[in-house]
Amino acid sequence: MIFHIFIFIVSCILLFISCNWLISSLLRMAKFLGWREFVVAFFIMAIAGTIPNLFVGISSAIHNVPQISLGDIVGGNLIDLTLVAALAAIFAGALPAKSKMIQTSAIFTIVVAVLPMLLILDGVLGRGDGIVLILCFFLYVYWLFSKKERFTKIYNNQEMAPAQEISSFFKDLGKIILSMIILLLAAEGVVNAASFFAGNFNLSLGLVGILFVSFGNALPEIYFTIALARKGKNWMILGNLMGSIIIPVTLVLGIVALICPIQIIHFSPFAIGRFFLIIAAMFFLMFIRTDRQITRKEALFLLAFYILFIISELQFG
Repeated sequence: MIFHIFIFIVSCILLFISCNWLISSLLRMAKFLGWREFVVAFFIMAIAGTIPNLFVGISSAIHNVPQISLGDIVGGNLIDLTLVAALAAIFAGALPAKSKMIQTSAIFTIVVAVLPMLLILDGVLGRGDGIVLILCFFLYVYWLFSKKERFTKIYNNQEMAPAQEISSFFKDLGKIILSMIILLLAAEGVVNAASFFAGNFNLSLGLVGILFVSFGNALPEIYFTIALARKGKNWMILGNLMGSIIIPVTLVLGIVALICPIQIIHFSPFAIGRFFLIIAAMFFLMFIRTDRQITRKEALFLLAFYILFIISELQFG
């Protein structure tokens, strides 16, 4: 018991540390691309932050317990739409979203967030559903890159000597490889510990994934959201936030479903998660669309909504 608790805690810490290395390295490499802050955050920070979800998903699918991955992503989406968005608005004073590209991306984000909950109404998220989810990801990428003004911008960067640039590139590449190895090991620890808790505490795999695995994977994202909010990087916050919803739901969950179709046996935690996810998505979209920002008062509401979700899952899940 104590050993598995220790493994779970250490694995979550390793996920946090390795993601920290990975995101900082990728962000430095992204300065050469000349992308907008939103796009950089979406593809660099969000993808790096999604790697734990991917490794947990692949590991859970290989171990024949893909419900952990589904719970992880459902719980992660709720955390993004409530806790992460709330913390960003609180620390930044408000989270503005006035750009037309942001507004369109917000609509797509909400549709994608609830899509798996609709596809799994028959009790199975099969390989056909996985293909649909992956196609949604490439559809959004095509839309984003279909017009140059959506993603290009002169990215402020310090001039470096060619030798320094090459040295920095290979150092970051080495950090990325090392971080991914650590992430893979940490993901294995999370999946094994989660399976142990589910079996010994008579908890469903979905509940463990929704509450514990998702929060462990969200820790790096929460950390960087607060850091970006303090620096006033609102575009990067929104890119990271929306990317952290779109990429796991489409790409990661699609890959997991292709490896091992997800069959829901204990539907209660997912029913509660689906209800709260849909309501959270509606409020998030309403706040973004009305004032074109999330205010501190709205942030406090989202924070209270997440706490209510946790209580409901523990009570009824």
